[in-house]
Amino acid sequence: MRKILVIGSGKSTSYLIKYLLDKSETENLHITVGDLNVESAKIMIGNHTNASAISLDVFDPISREHAIKAADIVVSMLPARFHIEVAKDCITFNKSMVTASYVSDEMQALDQDAKDKGLVFMNEIGVDPGLDHMSAMQVIDGIRDKGGNIILFESFTGGLVAPESDNNLWNYKFTWNPRNVVTAGQGGAAKFLQENTYKYIPYNRLFRRTEFLDVEGFGRFEAYANRDSLKYQSVYNLDNVKTLYRGTMRRVGFSRAWQVFVALGMTDDSYTIDDSENMTYRDFVNAFLPYSPTDSVELKFRHALKIDQDDIIWDKFLELDLFSKTKMVELKKATPAQILQKILLDSWTLDPKDKDMIVMYHKFGYELDGKKHQIDSTMVTLGEDQTYTAMAKTVGLPVAIATLAILNGKITTPGVQIPITKEVYTPILEELKDYGITFKETEVPYLGYNPLNI
Repeated sequence: MRKILVIGSGKSTSYLIKYLLDKSETENLHITVGDLNVESAKIMIGNHTNASAISLDVFDPISREHAIKAADIVVSMLPARFHIEVAKDCITFNKSMVTASYVSDEMQALDQDAKDKGLVFMNEIGVDPGLDHMSAMQVIDGIRDKGGNIILFESFTGGLVAPESDNNLWNYKFTWNPRNVVTAGQGGAAKFLQENTYKYIPYNRLFRRTEFLDVEGFGRFEAYANRDSLKYQSVYNLDNVKTLYRGTMRRVGFSRAWQVFVALGMTDDSYTIDDSENMTYRDFVNAFLPYSPTDSVELKFRHALKIDQDDIIWDKFLELDLFSKTKMVELKKATPAQILQKILLDSWTLDPKDKDMIVMYHKFGYELDGKKHQIDSTMVTLGEDQTYTAMAKTVGLPVAIATLAILNGKITTPGVQIPITKEVYTPILEELKDYGITFKETEVPYLGYNPLNI
């Protein structure tokens, strides 16, 4: 049997492993799932006859090398910073490799070694990055094939709750890593292109510069800019594009409320708070407000942020129990961001019956035969339950399909790469339709950012 090694059995692997198990009979596969927590791996494979679970510590070279040596192809679903150890072994033992993570400098440095050995090192083939690359390049290549010139590209993705589980005032719950949500946008100004002009949004203004997006059947969303929209300009061959913008989607109103946390300093992760373990939530909020012998914490909060008591944004903070005198932080030497994360987890953790939702929205502006055109492309995927989530589906299925395609010799171009070629995206996007992951493309009037065409 052909052997596939999947390292890691976290939340994003449910659909990945199920896909490979479902294909194991017809494709003659044996799937080995390795995890530090072997019980987690066992749960993922159940009692399937074509699968086995092993204890695998990625920092134990003996067990890691043994597992990789025995495989025909390796899928790493570890946190991104751990891929490199696996990748080096894959070079040593001549194994192709698939990850859903961004290409790190260390991974890119293995490109020539992989090419020399004819190995495919496929990265960024989850949802974002991944589905965004593939769906965008399919449309971009289609426009170019008919002679069009791309002048605008915008791309947005959001991991949200499904409409039936959207039951709090923020219209949001954690469907992925909470820490990444709390610290989103930090580390430098967001930069992008609008109408041939470089634009920058510093972190302290990021959540007040949003744009609206309407998705048929799912209503209105807002989007704030990702930190570096220009990262893929050359990768997508968009060097002459006039507008290039990538962003993150939320429901309308989220960003305005989140800006309050940013303004107060509650999202800061650069220093720790003394005696944080003995703080109440109320103490934590008060630590960022001026002293007053008479005014309550709530009054100081509203005054500092200029929030009226009948403003809907105020109800959002009350819903979080932000001013509780009894709930304790209980984290030693915690940063403000860590404390805020703990508070939010109380309200934004998915309930057992909750379902998540992935939304993606692309805009393509192009010139053809002297006229300007625009295509809008949208995709919405809903989760089934807490195991088979929309996030796991849109991350895991592209990884699984690519893995089998490499194993079957359908994807052969060697080297460290991302899924931006027709060889990769065409069969994967086609097969994803069978699983309900489809993009709806609509011709709309081109407006760009200069609707008066001045």
